[in-house]
Amino acid sequence: MYAFFKSIHILGFVLMAGNVTVTALWKVFADRTSKTQIMAFAQWLVTVTDFSFTLSGGFLMVVGGYGAAYVGHLALFTTPWLVLGQLMLAVAGAVWLGILVPIQIRQARWAQDFAIIGEVPAAYRKDSRTWLVWGLLSTVPLLAGLYWMVAKPMHYW
Repeated sequence: MYAFFKSIHILGFVLMAGNVTVTALWKVFADRTSKTQIMAFAQWLVTVTDFSFTLSGGFLMVVGGYGAAYVGHLALFTTPWLVLGQLMLAVAGAVWLGILVPIQIRQARWAQDFAIIGEVPAAYRKDSRTWLVWGLLSTVPLLAGLYWMVAKPMHYW
């Protein structure tokens, strides 16, 4: 059972980290075209893929991680690498929910309009830059958590 839960945990990370990386790349390229229909479609896809892959990946990470910890008899709140991994996921999740999702919702509304009228508001472009910066920053705790989960550097202390 431990291997099953650990596999679910890893699959969740792959879905989440893969989506946040690829989404940022193709949104930036779509926005650089300045073609409103391409930008609007990319913005719609950001929302769809974030709720499909990032959210489901996070769910699988939590279920798999807690399941593996339970069947492996690991102390979730006293094992340093597990505590740090959970903290990093919480930080990344807080940035996603508190900053990125509200921006994405606002941009999706604007995109529906500018796909038709053909003019991108300056506020959309400003939000795109903010979204990109915070999105990149939110991957740092995910990667730090990945390191602690794999290397377990404090495991031997």
